[in-house]
Amino acid sequence: MAKLDPTAFRRDGNATTITLHLQPGAKRSQICGMYGDAVKLAIQAPPVDGKANTALREFIASRMKLPTAAVTLVSGATGRDKRIRIEGVTPEQALTALES
Repeated sequence: MAKLDPTAFRRDGNATTITLHLQPGAKRSQICGMYGDAVKLAIQAPPVDGKANTALREFIASRMKLPTAAVTLVSGATGRDKRIRIEGVTPEQALTALES
């Protein structure tokens, strides 16, 4: 996997905000690398009725070993470009968890 760029990860108080580019309806959920200044993610769920957003939150929470409630969608609910907020995680911890 390509190395992730730390510029996509920002400290937000006691949380981290990550800029993402989502590819819904993929064969499997995985981190693909970078897409410009955003982390590119392939998500298996289709972009219908918020299923891809729910799968995104579950995928990130699983990688971070956190409950799904710790991951919130900040912007981009209906588009491919999104920002998520992860409570209780530093940008360095988030970067390490997604690269592993």
